[in-house]
Order: sequence, then structure tokens, then C-alpha cells
Amino acid sequence: MTALIKRFGQIFLTGLVVLLPVTVTVVFLLWLLSGAESVFGDLIRPVLGERYYPGMGMLLGVGFVFGVGLLAQVYFVRKLFDWGNALVARIPLVKTVFGAVRDLVSLFDGGERRFTKVVKVRLPNTQIHLIGFVTREDFSGLPSGLAGPGIIAVWVPMSYQIGGYTLFLPRDQVEPIDMPFEDALRFAVTAGLSSAPPRDLPRDLPRDLPRDLPRDLPRDLPRDLPRDLPRD
Repeated sequence: MTALIKRFGQIFLTGLVVLLPVTVTVVFLLWLLSGAESVFGDLIRPVLGERYYPGMGMLLGVGFVFGVGLLAQVYFVRKLFDWGNALVARIPLVKTVFGAVRDLVSLFDGGERRFTKVVKVRLPNTQIHLIGFVTREDFSGLPSGLAGPGIIAVWVPMSYQIGGYTLFLPRDQVEPIDMPFEDALRFAVTAGLSSAPPRDLPRDLPRDLPRDLPRDLPRDLPRDLPRDLPRD
């Protein structure tokens, strides 16, 4: 009976591991899309009246975000956004939340990457290493006592949390790792449980491999091996 309950628990946990990431992703997307439908739907429903159909607010929200992204590519509009960000950054209390959210989102955009390198941090006098991300190598414009020559800033994330530690380390105390940012972050946050997806096969394979096997193979090969082979 105990073995049956243990087996049942293992199967249940396996199903939970399979379904939980998908469920969380779907719930997050539904929450995001339903929020867009609620906000933008309330804006266009009085205008369209009976011609409004469910989902139009969601489509308008997606189009709005896409349009803002297109406008942000224009130099004049981008400068206008920068001016607005600088203005918001001067408001007490608001600048703390706004700056934290802006910097967090900018980590995963397709533009400038704040985490420049994935490194392995070596703790002094130990065999312990931590995975970290170089966030700054140039400290110009910051207080002079923050970091000296040869010092870099490395962010070390904590597993299963969004927090971490910013360490100021000598450059020779870190070792670069040839690992993409997303894979390294997922590996560190999941305490090493996740693995990087297999990379593409090399494209420089030899092209002179034989396409077809020879057709003139002998056909008189023995089908069955003798069964009375010596065992010594």
C-alpha cells in the first residue's frame, strides 16, 4: 500500500511539473489580454455600440503597443520619450518604482544589453563558484569611492527569487562563460535544474559524403549464424 501511494505521488508530481509552467504562462497571458480587453474595450464600446464584438479591445491593445514600438524608432519621438522619462525620474517615490521597472524591462529587450557578459565568480580561498552577470565595467560619472581601477560590477542572482547581490570584484576574480544570457539566467534562477536547449548542428559538415550505398553488395551472405559455436 505504501509503495502504491509513493508511486501515485511520483506520477502526480510528474504531471504537476509538466502542467505548471504551461498553466502559469497561459494564466499570465490571459490576465494580460483580459486587462487589455477591459481597458481598451471600455474606450471603444461607446463609439462602436452594437458593432462592438468581444476581443476588439484586446486587438486594439496589441495594436497600440505595436504602434508605440514603431513610434519609438523615430528619433524625434524617442527624444520625446527620453524627456518624459527624465521628468518622471525627478518625482519623489515615483522615480524609485518607475526606474526599477524600466531597468528590469530593459534587461530583456532586443536593444542594448545591460548584462554584457556571463561569468563565473570565484570565492576567495574556496572551491566555490557562483554564476553572475557583468553589469558595469566603466564607473565614470559615479562617485569616485564606489569602485577603483580593475573593479567590475557583477550581479549574482538568487535561486527561485528575483533578488540578488551586486558585487564589486577584481577583474581577475571572475571567469567568462560561453553561455547565452537567457540560458545562464534560467540556470541560475532554477538552482541548476534547467538545462540549455541543444544548439544547432554545425553547418560546416563535409558535403562529399556518399549519398547512396553501393548496390553491388554480395547476396550470398549467410542468413543465420551457426548455433554450435565454441564457448571457450
